[in-house]
Amino acid sequence: MKAMLFRGRSRASLLRYTEVPPAATECFILTGYRSMGCSFSDCLFSAFRATNETGNFWTHFLAVFIFGYHCVEFFSRRDATGASCLLCLDPFYYPFWSYFAGVCGLLVVSSMAHLFSSMSLVIREICFCVDYGAIGTYTVGSALVYFYYINPWLGVSPQLPLSAYIQLDWWFEVLYIPLCCLVALFCTLACCHTRQRWQKHCYLIRTLVFLLPFTVVSLPIFYRLLVTTSGDSTQNLATSFLHHCLWLAASAAFNITKIPERLSPGKFDIWGGSHQWFHFCAFMSILEELHMIQGEMEGLEDLLRPPTFLSTFGVLLLLQGCIAVVVCWFVLGYSSEGKKLERH
Repeated sequence: MKAMLFRGRSRASLLRYTEVPPAATECFILTGYRSMGCSFSDCLFSAFRATNETGNFWTHFLAVFIFGYHCVEFFSRRDATGASCLLCLDPFYYPFWSYFAGVCGLLVVSSMAHLFSSMSLVIREICFCVDYGAIGTYTVGSALVYFYYINPWLGVSPQLPLSAYIQLDWWFEVLYIPLCCLVALFCTLACCHTRQRWQKHCYLIRTLVFLLPFTVVSLPIFYRLLVTTSGDSTQNLATSFLHHCLWLAASAAFNITKIPERLSPGKFDIWGGSHQWFHFCAFMSILEELHMIQGEMEGLEDLLRPPTFLSTFGVLLLLQGCIAVVVCWFVLGYSSEGKKLERH
């Protein structure tokens, strides 16, 4: 088995879309395909060759280090004593580290999915189903930092009746995180399903599906921006959130329209394809979200809701277990029934 994974075969020649299985092709990408059945080492070294997955790999793999730099720079400003290691142990930062894990997990899983997707059709399905699960985990990581660091009632008009505050507080405290987790699981399930059904409109369906977790996770921000009084904190939040939304809209547009390769098939097979721009815009939206969260954390000393390991990392671990069940269900279902992978 080890010899099979690391066998040193020559994969110098790349293939056209007619020479690979339909399930391994991408819309309007005509050349640059790796042959299906590559070994582990073939896939690993393909990161340094010009294939139609090279840009998709590097646009998210390099983003891990850029995101890490922004996080380290933030903590170096926040910790004037130089005892940065203590920040990792302070429960105040548990939500942030949960978010950090969600973002890094998304970027790493996405880059690895593109790198190793040519090992086999089954591994390809596993890679991208896990990728959808990583997106769900990231959205719940965002929900955790919103829940603990963003106060949706900051500066709310005192004219609102007390009963309104009680109802909103109950919904936020009891239902917000569980609802976000359920939505993440639903989106993972729906996106995995599009790999065997609805291939003609799969990109549109996947993009629209992930509008649901974005809307649910962002409810505290929507509420605060709608009902709070003016202030520097709210204005900064509004600006960062607007930038976050614009980058997300741009990433969705690239993912759905498949521009520029739709306009000139074959010209953007290696570099400049829509999926690379999709990765870039999605990461820029994450950076704007990071700056928004850091801006909210700047003025906080204590949290109204003290986070615990179980309420932050525990939530992510439980979600990961549920996502693993969903992915295994799809993979085992494909293997047992012997379904033919269709073009997605």
